Order: sequence, then structure tokens, then C-alpha cells
Amino acid sequence: MNTIWEIVATLSGTVLDVLPIALIIVFFQFFVFRKPPPNPQKMLTGFIYVLIGLSLFLVGLEKALFPVGRLMAAQLTDLEFIQGSAIGGAPGWRDYYWVYIFAFAIGASTTIAEPALMAVAIKANEVSAGAIGVWGLRIAVALGVALGIALGTWRIVVGIPVQYFIIPGYVLVVLQTWVAPKMIVPLAYDSGGVATSTVTVPLVAALGLGLAENVPGRDPLIDGFGLIAFACLFPIMTVMAYAQASTWVNRISRSKQK
Repeated sequence: MNTIWEIVATLSGTVLDVLPIALIIVFFQFFVFRKPPPNPQKMLTGFIYVLIGLSLFLVGLEKALFPVGRLMAAQLTDLEFIQGSAIGGAPGWRDYYWVYIFAFAIGASTTIAEPALMAVAIKANEVSAGAIGVWGLRIAVALGVALGIALGTWRIVVGIPVQYFIIPGYVLVVLQTWVAPKMIVPLAYDSGGVATSTVTVPLVAALGLGLAENVPGRDPLIDGFGLIAFACLFPIMTVMAYAQASTWVNRISRSKQK
């Protein structure tokens, strides 16, 4: 019964959140274009589906994804779990290797399952006439997110400020932009956004907060956030690196054919 009331409360909040979007669409449709929408019944049905889906998704975040992320962080940083490699003193950053492995694995798997990334990869494949592979792009983005989250969890464990990673990272991205194929640069910059969407963000945010709460000397507000920034940054690097490597391989194969 409590869950039903939570869904109803979340649904009412979602209606209020989405209402401005609906009002803007109605305003432009009737006062700017001055004509009714072509399929009002389908649009209304789809709008209702969106409200229900968003509400259930938000409830699912609170009930499952956020608790799972914090639970895994708590279990992986439990002193009893890491005691075998930290006997005789406080655990060091090497003793949290299971955290880095989990972060890498969860980053790769959630990104592969990300619906937004699937949509972008399919469209990129269509627009490029097959030059950009669907699975090649998805794996490149997933690898970037996995590396970024693993490095981000290491940052939380050691306590290094986030700017020491993000600023050099974007400097490297700018340098890559100059040498990467022009076709891939806009797609690479979009890859960071599509990689951090409905599936990835809740788990990553919960993992970062849970890790900061359980590692001694870390502050959840200062150290817990910033993990998503790594998940946004590193896919840009890996997608451009994927394009550069593909170009290099194609040049070698062409030179051998000649």
C-alpha cells in the first residue's frame, strides 16, 4: 500500500514537472503554427505513457538502483572484506582493488545497455553509410565510461581533488580534436552525454556517494560527487581514439594492397 501511494505522489510530481513542456508545445502548435497537431489522440496517449514511465522509473531509482549502488560500495569497502590485504594497519588505496574492478565492470555493462547510446549508434551508422559501426561505437563509449569510473573511484579512495583530473583530461580532448578525423569529432563530444543517461547515472551517483561515505576521511559532498564527470569525459577520448585507430588501420591495409 505504501508503494502505491509513493507511485501516486511521484506521478503527481512528474505531472507538475512535465506540464511546462506540454504548455510550450501547445503554445507553439496553436499560437505560432496556428493549426492543430496531426495526431492529437496519439500524442495524448504518448504523453500519458511518458508520465507513467517517468513515474515508475523514479520510484525504481529510489527502491532499487540507488540502494544497490550504495550497498555495493558499502560491501566492497567493508574492513572485514578487505582485511586480508590490509592486515596490521589501515587499508591503503591498493586494498580497494575490488572497488576499481567493480566500477570498471558496472561502467561498461550499464553503458552497453544504455538506450540513448543504442539510438545514437544506430543513427550514426545510418548517416555515415556504415562507416561508423554500431558495436564499434558502443564498445568505444563503454570502454571510456569504464575507465573513467574506475579512475574516479580511485580518486575518491586517495582523496585527490577532481579538478586535477578533469582539467588535464579536457586539455587532452582539445589536443585530440585537432588530429582526430573531422567526421567523428561531433559524435565523440556527444558520446559523453548519451553515455550518462537513465541507466548509468543512478548507479554511478550512488556508487560515488556510497564510496565516499564508507572510505575513512572522505566527505560525501566533496568527494562523492564528480564521478559522473569522469563518465562524461573519457568516452570523448576513447571514441576519437577509436576513429584514429580505425583510420590508421585502413591506411595500412590500403598501402599493403598497393
